[in-house]
Formats: sequence, structure tokens, C-alpha cells
Amino acid sequence: MIRSMTGFGQAKTIVADFTVYMDVKSVNHRYSEVNIRMPKEWMPFEETLRKTTAEFINRGRIDIFVTVERQASASKSIDIDWSLADNYMHTARQLQERYGFNESLTLQNLIELPGLIVQREERIEPDEAIEHAFVACLKEALGSLLDMRNREGDHLARDLMERLERLEQQHQCIVAHAPKVAGEYAARLRLRVQELTGDYVRYDESRLATEIALFADRCSIDEELTRLQSHYGQFAALLRTAEPIGRKLDFLIQEMNREVNTIGSKANDAGVAAKVIDMKAELEKMREQIQNIE
Repeated sequence: MIRSMTGFGQAKTIVADFTVYMDVKSVNHRYSEVNIRMPKEWMPFEETLRKTTAEFINRGRIDIFVTVERQASASKSIDIDWSLADNYMHTARQLQERYGFNESLTLQNLIELPGLIVQREERIEPDEAIEHAFVACLKEALGSLLDMRNREGDHLARDLMERLERLEQQHQCIVAHAPKVAGEYAARLRLRVQELTGDYVRYDESRLATEIALFADRCSIDEELTRLQSHYGQFAALLRTAEPIGRKLDFLIQEMNREVNTIGSKANDAGVAAKVIDMKAELEKMREQIQNIE
């Protein structure tokens, strides 16, 4: 089973007086990169979350978004800014003396004054129990992410196998046609010589045979075809493994491209050249798909 590098997962948990939300998304990346965004008061858990992620993900850019909301039933305290209250009272007396007001501040008036009474949520220090809850929530989100990556990986594997089969079909067409190339060249060469010399000049048949043999050696693509066949087998075998294979597949595609390019430059035949173009197009599509495999 191969695994895509693209996916999304989320989870939620309740711990102490908080509701914790974990949203995890991943995209393709050459290496493994983990980015965590979370409230600063919970930053002591960042390294633990990063290590937990590394246990699940081998490759790709992973973005983890941690949202923490305090529940409505959470404990709260009320603080009075006594210094501000004194200032309010002092200012009220000054206004009375300056303008001759008779009214005085009531308790209701004081309570309604901005900033005088502050409601504070009791701070909870991060501890081991909360950390375990964070980790469990992240593991659940990562599990959901991996399910999506696995499903996408199955789709990629099927697509790559179909393209590999088409590649092998084109390969077999070249294998069947390659032995005819030298013979067709010999026939064209003899015809050309006859057209140039006519029936009045005799040409050296051994010299012609040597030229044909040299051409056959230069355009021989047996080694390239054999190596390609080996690459196909390795590629198919990798698609059946459970380990991360993206980089290995990318290397094989590069090697296959190299062999196909060599075939195209050596074959000196229109039929082979046409198949080479088809194979290069298929390999490019496979290379694009492989960029998203872990």
C-alpha cells in the first residue's frame, strides 16, 4: 500500500475546563516539515506534539492548528481595581466642589464604571494529564489524516499501474520492431546504391555489408530495452510495499527516462521514434503523480 502526502484530519477532546480542537493537513514536500500553530500558553506541549507527529508521518509538509476554548462552566474570579476606584471617587469630589453638584456616587454607579471590576478566568498550568489529552487528540486527528492519505494512495497506485502497463505495451512494440530496423536500412541502402550506380557500375558487396553491420551496431537498443524491463519490475514491486517509496519511484522514473531517451537517439527509425514520444509522455505523467507519494 502506498500513501499520498495530501490529506486532512481533525479531532476534539475536553480536558480540565477546556475544549481542544486539532486540525491537521498535509501536502507534498521533498522532506518532512511540521508546523504547529497553538496558543502561547500551551507552547510547552509543542515539542511533544512534534515528536508524536513524526511517529505517524515520514514525509510531507504537515500543518497542525490547535484551538483551545474555555468552557462556559469554567471557574472565574472577580477582581476590583482599588486604585482606579479611588481615582473615580477623587474625581467625583472634585467635580462636586467645582460645579456645586449635590449628587454622590452610588454603589450601582461604581459597578458600572468601566475597568473597575474585572472578571478573570482562573489560570490552569499545563500539566502531564493535559499533555496526555493533547497527544491523544492529535493521534486521533493524525489517524483521520492517514486514512485520507491511504485512500488517495490507493488511487495513485491504481493509476500508476495502469500507466506502467501502457508503458510496457509500447515497450513491447519497440521490442518487436527493433530487429527489423537493420534489415530495412539494408534494403534502403541497396536501393539507393542501385539508383546511383545503375547497372553499369559494380559495387563492393562486402563493403556494403560492413556498412550495414556498423549501422546495426550503432542502432542496437537491446541493452536499453533489457534495463527498462528490469525497471518495470522494480517499479511494480515498490507499488506493493508498505514503506515510503516516493523517492525510490522518482529515481526509477529518472532512470527510465534516461533509457528511453537513449533509445530515441540510437534507434534511427521513425516507428521507434513515435513510440519513444508516447513513452516519454507517459513517464512525465507518472513523474507528476509520484511527486505526491510519501
